Amino acid sequence: MLEKIDALRQWANTHEGKKLIRFTMVSVISTLVSFVTLFLVFGVLKLWSQVPSTIFANLVATIPSYNLNRKWAWGKSGRSHVRKEIIPFWTMSGIGIAVSVVGAQLARHVSIKHNLPHWEETAVVLIANVLSFAVFWVLKLLLFNRLFHVAEIEEFDEHLTAEEQASAS
Repeated sequence: MLEKIDALRQWANTHEGKKLIRFTMVSVISTLVSFVTLFLVFGVLKLWSQVPSTIFANLVATIPSYNLNRKWAWGKSGRSHVRKEIIPFWTMSGIGIAVSVVGAQLARHVSIKHNLPHWEETAVVLIANVLSFAVFWVLKLLLFNRLFHVAEIEEFDEHLTAEEQASAS
């Protein structure tokens, strides 16, 4: 068991391990942004019904997701490339939002069918939204890793902090 933990720790210090951990943290952050936004606009403020609230919450979450993925997870800086970065990111985000909309519609159906009070309806919508994020996590990881991949491992060393370089040695 200790060998597996040590192997996992060693992998986490590799370039791929660090990138996956950062991507995972970005996903956690964007899921939290979406969750809180959806909770506020649908659950607390009751601004819109399930579907518009879900769309809004997920659009809000894509902004930190794009910026954090690009800068932190993949180490990109400078202007974004429209064809290689922005269009694929928004395409994937659009697909994710579409799945979230299906989840919101199912949540609406369940809420109506079971005549749920608003707080239970809110819980169903939030769960559907989180599950939608989970469905696309792996797919986005695979695609974004390919899109934002920096050519060779040697190039990653330029972006490592002194502490990261020391621990990699």
